[in-house]
Amino acid sequence: MYLSKEEEKILHGEQGEVPERMLRLLTQLGDIYGADKMIPVGSVQVAGVSYKSIADPGTEFLEDLAAKGAKVKVLTFLNPAGMDLENWEKLKFPKEFAKNQLRIMDAFKSMGIVITATCTPYLAGNLPRFREHIAWSESSAISFSNSVIGARTNREGGPSALAAAILGKTPNYGLHIWENRQPTIKVKIETDLIFDADYGALGYHVGKQIKNKIPYFTGIKNADTDQLKSLGAAMAASGAVALYHIEGLTPEADLVKKDHLETITVTKKELDEAYAKLNTGKEPDIVILGCPHASLREIGSVAEKLKGKHLRKPVWVCTSRMMKEAADRMGYSDIIEKAGGHIVADTCMVVSPIEDMGYKTTGVNSGKAGNYLPGFCKQNVCFANLDKLLEAVA
Repeated sequence: MYLSKEEEKILHGEQGEVPERMLRLLTQLGDIYGADKMIPVGSVQVAGVSYKSIADPGTEFLEDLAAKGAKVKVLTFLNPAGMDLENWEKLKFPKEFAKNQLRIMDAFKSMGIVITATCTPYLAGNLPRFREHIAWSESSAISFSNSVIGARTNREGGPSALAAAILGKTPNYGLHIWENRQPTIKVKIETDLIFDADYGALGYHVGKQIKNKIPYFTGIKNADTDQLKSLGAAMAASGAVALYHIEGLTPEADLVKKDHLETITVTKKELDEAYAKLNTGKEPDIVILGCPHASLREIGSVAEKLKGKHLRKPVWVCTSRMMKEAADRMGYSDIIEKAGGHIVADTCMVVSPIEDMGYKTTGVNSGKAGNYLPGFCKQNVCFANLDKLLEAVA
């Protein structure tokens, strides 16, 4: 890798221990993946935030960096934490867990990181521009920024994203390079996609089939940003898809080369099979929505469906703090709470300790959550569209 004179000085320790460690990490990554140089990034999103995910060693690592004066150089947001940072007591999150989670947030805050704990930073004030280089690390946010916005990021790990934030740079390889953003497989959709859950089931199926390839979709007639969010999140979870193109919908679809690609077809049969595979439970103890975090439109839809109803079992709508405040102003929060549900900010079902809170079967309309919950949270899953989930608990 070519390093500038300034970067060589950092590597020789002239700007202190922390920048040297961070640059050493990134140059090693760059050497592994054949990067030619470092490039500046416009923003960063850091994963490895929940105490459930990083435990004591991760917490101590972050506190050590903060104590040594580490500061970020670019706009940096955080992935979801393991609990609602303001209402954790009301929602009955464990006290010891909460104490450790707040230590993590304090460490990030002291580094200058904006503690908006969300997997949808693009809905909460961190919106990259088309073709902007960024360093994001949450799988669904990576997919959305690459595919729907047309920004450029690799699948960063928590440490490499944090290093990019502290240095304001990342190695130039992978999806930062146009040639590497070309589709490698065509996916023909020959079935109707109606619900957000359909896009989650489709993403789950396609991710399993294509692993880390770059798909070019045909046959998706229309999809809003929430549905694209659901599709990308599920493909990133069941496979390792960091970028997809959809004919007529996504910004690079008309620019990429799509001739002579291997083709797979998805019909109603494959979609039904995906629903069946995601369903491992019979009746939910709790319904949790918002994986990735719910938009204001999604929260409004839940409120409309719960107006005047009384829930027999808990319903959480997970979202960012900013979306929750907007929902408060719109009256959606009151409607959902009067029905017996909660808008839960800063966290989601995957990174929160729901298995320690008495829940064994979770109802979701997210292919990503359906994929992760059995392993990460020891949950049985009821996977269905929003209407069916709410009918089951109202």
